[in-house]
Amino acid sequence: MSSAPHMSSAPLRPSAPRRLATRRQVLAGSAAASIAFTGSFTELFAGTSAARGHSGYGPLVPDPDGLLDLPKGFRYRVLSREGEPLRSGEGLVPGNHDGMAAFAGPRGRVRLVRNHENRDYAAIGVPTVEGLTYDPAGKGGCTVLELDGRGEVLGERVAIAGTAVNCAGGRTPWNTWLTCEETEDRAGTNGYTKDHGFVFEVDGADPRRTGAVPLTAMGRFQHEAIAVDPGNGIVYETEDAFERPFGLFYRFLPERPLGGTGSLRAGGALEAMRVPGVPDLSVVQETGARFDRVEWVPVPDPQASGTPIRFQDFGPKGITHAQKLEGCYWGGSSVYFVSSFARSAEGSAADHFGQVWRYEPARRRLTLVVVFGPDTDVELPGESPDNICLAADGGLMVCEDGGGAQHVFGVTRQGEVYPMARGRQNIGTAEEPEWGEFAGVTFSPDGGTMFVNCYTPGTTFAVTGPWR
Repeated sequence: MSSAPHMSSAPLRPSAPRRLATRRQVLAGSAAASIAFTGSFTELFAGTSAARGHSGYGPLVPDPDGLLDLPKGFRYRVLSREGEPLRSGEGLVPGNHDGMAAFAGPRGRVRLVRNHENRDYAAIGVPTVEGLTYDPAGKGGCTVLELDGRGEVLGERVAIAGTAVNCAGGRTPWNTWLTCEETEDRAGTNGYTKDHGFVFEVDGADPRRTGAVPLTAMGRFQHEAIAVDPGNGIVYETEDAFERPFGLFYRFLPERPLGGTGSLRAGGALEAMRVPGVPDLSVVQETGARFDRVEWVPVPDPQASGTPIRFQDFGPKGITHAQKLEGCYWGGSSVYFVSSFARSAEGSAADHFGQVWRYEPARRRLTLVVVFGPDTDVELPGESPDNICLAADGGLMVCEDGGGAQHVFGVTRQGEVYPMARGRQNIGTAEEPEWGEFAGVTFSPDGGTMFVNCYTPGTTFAVTGPWR
């Protein structure tokens, strides 16, 4: 492939007044910005053993090839692009690159398992492969790239096909990928021959070990992402519902916790989070706000056989909803999840431009650790955090999902936000460029390479440089 060097329920606890970061502030300087991106970052990164945070890598340098702007000293390699032939010969590289994870292989190799968020009308669907296809009418799925120790692509193949709208997901402690369908379409809808809205396990090393089997006990809803507690195997799940009532935050209690590849097929119990007295998380606007008696309520009908889960009756106390529940990951002894934004005009109880929540299972405690305020840039509204991952230095990498130029932002352990990458894939007109959002940010097992996808046109990048 081509290589493009880049030049050069308890009451709210009191908290300090919040400082809100606007998109205009972030973009005002290309150097690392001392943004008021608030939250208790000591708490946010508690339990990590990484080095101290830093203030970024300097201003972004325009890429002469017009693909990816990076700080001086960093380079990118294009690993894969939509429409190119898969090296397996199974067809073309599908589009709509989304969630992704990197797994260690033998002899220093790395396997990237990559989602394709294809709907029924996708131009290039995931090729159907015998034994790896759930519904022949589905165009979503996953592909796997295998890289050698120098980052060269050795292979690219289908890992699962026939699924739909594979948005994000998450890795398991036994090094498989759980890919999530962000849809509730039933058989007979949009040409599908089977019900959709499930989680599927994908083994990037040997996809035929996992096949194309829906993990139905984990619920049928508009899945976004998952995170697994490595201590007890509980799986946390986010729901990105597009209209009221908005999504829920779930946990799945497996019958065979930490049982290895295929164990989640044994079933388990699905529960939804209730924060007493808080029907909508968007109303919580103070960083550090804490709830010490979070409840977990059994889901009446996990298969949503008659009614979508978020509409179901959870009793007189109701259930807690949130708009745009997206990224989800495990860090230290806690699970973190993202609400990308909330808009009262769309039915949320309040407005924000991004929240990061921390749930501590041992204490049943939920804390708001990061919040973005409403955007003041009227020309580019709606920017919000989406996919997130822990960086090698202990900070965060956050993919932006909104209008206008798209970025990957870094967040230090001290709470500073800095631009790490900016997309330059102008596929519209010079006057009205279309910018593909970033997704699937992840790091190689040794921390030396950041992998990230551009959603459209589907492109997978490897970024190397002086990572701390």
